[in-house]
Amino acid sequence: MNIYVANLHYRLNDEDLHQIFSEFGEVTSAKIIKDHETGRSRGFGFVEMPNQDEASKAMDSLNGSEIEGKQLMVNEARPKQPNNNFRSGGGNRGGGGYGGGGRDRRY
Repeated sequence: MNIYVANLHYRLNDEDLHQIFSEFGEVTSAKIIKDHETGRSRGFGFVEMPNQDEASKAMDSLNGSEIEGKQLMVNEARPKQPNNNFRSGGGNRGGGGYGGGGRDRRY
């Protein structure tokens, strides 16, 4: 079962998340999602547990619990939905900071 975990403290890492859930059974993966640019935690992650009963017990026990001063939100992960708002062929319409010319015209 794939489990979504939100409101994680930014100091937690993948190993911490794995350890928290392993108290309830086998964990095959634990991943905190990070910002692509900064590498900082985005405050949520996913845990994979193969045993349905252990996963359900972990979700019931950890949902609403406090870890590192933050109240966790834990539930079954939903499949990612396609983004219907994406427009193909678009792109950056900006033209620079000086009226589109892209250079400072002060001489």
